[in-house]
Amino acid sequence: MSARLLQLSGVVVDLLYDVEAVPSAGEEAIVNGFSITPGGGFNAMVAAKRAGMEVSYGGGLGTGPFARTVREGLNQQAIPFLRPQDTERDQGCCTVMIDRSGERTFVASDGAEGHATMEEISKLTALNFDWILLSGYALHYQGSCGAMQQWLQSDAPVANLAFDPSPVVAALPSDALAAACKKATWISANVREAAVLTGTTDAHEAAKTLAAKMPDHGGAVVRHGKHGCIIATHDFCESIAAFEVTPVDTNGAGDAHLGSFIARLAAGDTPYQAARYAYVAAALATTKRGPATAPLPEEVFSALNQKEAV
Repeated sequence: MSARLLQLSGVVVDLLYDVEAVPSAGEEAIVNGFSITPGGGFNAMVAAKRAGMEVSYGGGLGTGPFARTVREGLNQQAIPFLRPQDTERDQGCCTVMIDRSGERTFVASDGAEGHATMEEISKLTALNFDWILLSGYALHYQGSCGAMQQWLQSDAPVANLAFDPSPVVAALPSDALAAACKKATWISANVREAAVLTGTTDAHEAAKTLAAKMPDHGGAVVRHGKHGCIIATHDFCESIAAFEVTPVDTNGAGDAHLGSFIARLAAGDTPYQAARYAYVAAALATTKRGPATAPLPEEVFSALNQKEAV
């Protein structure tokens, strides 16, 4: 039976604009393409599912046109949503501008996914999941931060919690952030986020500092974009070399890495093996347009075999 992952963080609707360049204040972008798709927490769930996990959505699901897009996306991926539908608000959305280099720029506003109660979270997390995934966004939204912090500070048993501090890490309430880090088994952050958490811009030192605070069976991953990533536990700290691709869309790459990493750990890989798989999966995801473009295992293993043959 596949390991089970509960995604507690919200799914939003991405409004995707392919632009020549992100405009300066007062200017307008030249747009080459536009699409609407589920995004946010959706991306990591798809990546984990494609890498072999059983995945459920425990975030909020609203009522309205954006929520309909999210519900259809979850149904297409056969990902069940476990909470009652929010009839008071629609789903949040994120405007994503993807420039010619493949880099993405965000402007987001929350909706139903930004609301939760302690009762809702407790009912979900008592269902015996092997892994729980939590994003810093759930600690950032006013409608969910209090309940999430209360749950994190409770004695609720959690087998494995993966925490992604997210780009808003510097704006998170300090008590909520500390509670998430204390409850976490693994932290996965990019270099900038890791620097906020540790006070150092050295990716290796940041990874070691974060890993030292995790339980013995946990650790930290610091993602360094095109330079690869660093994986650290209490016992080692290793670099994962970059897997070279020509990116066209980096939106969702971090989520592809995180979902793939969790799934491979759950499948029995060592942390190093899981991080290596995840980095290749994330790199391949950037070669396709759209946020939820994580590859299937056969694509990743084929790429790994080609890299080893070089």
